[in-house]
Amino acid sequence: MHRIYRFFLKVLLLTILAFVLLSLLLVLPFRWVNPPITMVMADRWITSTEDFQLRKTWLSWDEMPKHAALAVVTSEDQKFPLHSGFDLKAIQQALKERERRGGLRGASTISQQVAKNMYLWTGRSWFRKGLEVWFTLLIELSWSKQRILEIYRNIAEWGPGVFGLEAASQYHFGRSAGNLTPMQAALLASSLPSPLNYNPARPAQHLHKRAEWNLQQQRRLGGLQWLAPLNEE
Repeated sequence: MHRIYRFFLKVLLLTILAFVLLSLLLVLPFRWVNPPITMVMADRWITSTEDFQLRKTWLSWDEMPKHAALAVVTSEDQKFPLHSGFDLKAIQQALKERERRGGLRGASTISQQVAKNMYLWTGRSWFRKGLEVWFTLLIELSWSKQRILEIYRNIAEWGPGVFGLEAASQYHFGRSAGNLTPMQAALLASSLPSPLNYNPARPAQHLHKRAEWNLQQQRRLGGLQWLAPLNEE
C-alpha cells in the first residue's frame, strides 16, 4: 500500500512539474517573440462556415499610436497601469451584482484577456477560470506591462477575421492606425466588449455615446500621462 501511495505521489508531482514547465515554455518566449496565432484566431478559423481570411499586421509599441492605446485602457481596464493582473475591486463588484441580478458581468483585466485569447478555448467553466488565473500570473511575472498591452492591441478581435489595431483601422476606416483620429480610436476601443456586433465605421447611437464617454474619461485620467508608468519599465 505504501508503494502504491509513493507511486501515485510521484506521478502527481511529475505531472505538476511537467505542467509548470510547459506553461513557462508557452509564455516566456513571447516576452521577445510576437505570437503568430492565438487560440481565438484558431477557433474562428476552425468554426468558420465560410472561407476564413485572417487579417492581422503587427504594430510594435513604438509604432502604436498612444492615443489609441489609451482609448483601449480607458474602455477595457482603467487600472491596468496600477494592478498586478487582477482588479480585485471590480471582481468584488461583479460578484455583488451577480447576487443581486443573477448574472455575472465581466471583470477581466487586459492581462486576463490576453491569457484567455492566447491560451484558452472559448466557453466558461471553473477549470478554464483556474487556467486563466494561472496564465495571467505567469504573464504578469514574465512580461512587462508595456509588452502585455502591445500584445493585447495586436491580438484583440475587431471583426470577422480582423485582429489587431492596424488590421481593424484598415478594415473599418480604410487608413493606418497611425492616422486614426481620437474619435475613431475611441470607437474601436468602445466596440471591444462585442466586436462582432458593432460597426465602428457606422456606429449606432449606443456605441457613439460609449466613444464620447471614453474621450471624456481619458481627459479625467490625465491623458497620455496615465500610461507613463508603462514607459518606465
